[in-house]
Order: sequence, then C-alpha cells, then structure tokens
Amino acid sequence: MKPLILALALAAAPFAALAEGETHRVAIHVDENDPQVMNMALNNASNVASYYAEQGDEVVIEIVTYGPGLNMLSVENSPVADRIAQMSLEMPQLSFAACGNTLDAMEAKAGHDVPLLEEAKVVPSGVVRLIELQEEGYAYVRP
Repeated sequence: MKPLILALALAAAPFAALAEGETHRVAIHVDENDPQVMNMALNNASNVASYYAEQGDEVVIEIVTYGPGLNMLSVENSPVADRIAQMSLEMPQLSFAACGNTLDAMEAKAGHDVPLLEEAKVVPSGVVRLIELQEEGYAYVRP
C-alpha cells in the first residue's frame, strides 16, 4: 500500500506547486511630470495585479519616480495623490520609490523641505533603484 501512496503523492506534486502560485516582480519607471503618464503607470499596476490574481499568482510592484516624475509623489504638486492613497490601501503589494537625489535638488531649488506622500519611500537614487530591482529579477516597464 505504501508504494501506491508514494506514487499518488509524486503524481500530485506538480499540481500542488501550481496551487501555491508564482510570485512576479515588476518595476514601473516614471520620470515625467505628467499625470497621464502616472495614471498609465497606475493603470499598469492595477491591470498586472488583477491579471496575476486571476491566475492564482502574486505580484510585487514598485513604481520608481525620479526627475520631473517625483512631482507625482509630492504633497504640494501631485494630481494623483488620492488615487495613490486608494490604490495603496487596496494593493499592499504596491510600493512607491522616490529618488533622493531628485528630492535634494528640488529642496535646494525651493529653499525648503518638499514633503512627499506618506506612500513614498525615499531611496538614494531612482536610477540605481531601477538597476537593483532588475538585478533582483524584476521586469521593467516604462509607460
């Protein structure tokens, strides 16, 4: 009887792996001060998350902003702040990286601190963050 149980367990192993699902990783790059570009990035994130959820998979998504794109995460300038807040509540696998180099330059030019949305995590360099994510196996998307 034990060989039969072992054979059944081995035969079912590939299906058990499928049931667990796969984890995908996506880095989305935003470097434009354009709400249409940011909304496309947010649409991409939402669509990717929905697709993989339907497949039984997970996805980790990081939107990386630098240069003029950092305005999309600025408390004072972001035209998409409400959408970012809502999506962050609905999608815990979604995160936002803000370029520290760009933030420093913006603050120097403004002569004061530039507050970012609470969803933003400052990284030393947006470009370096994209490189790191790709080295970690993240797919790269630029809307």
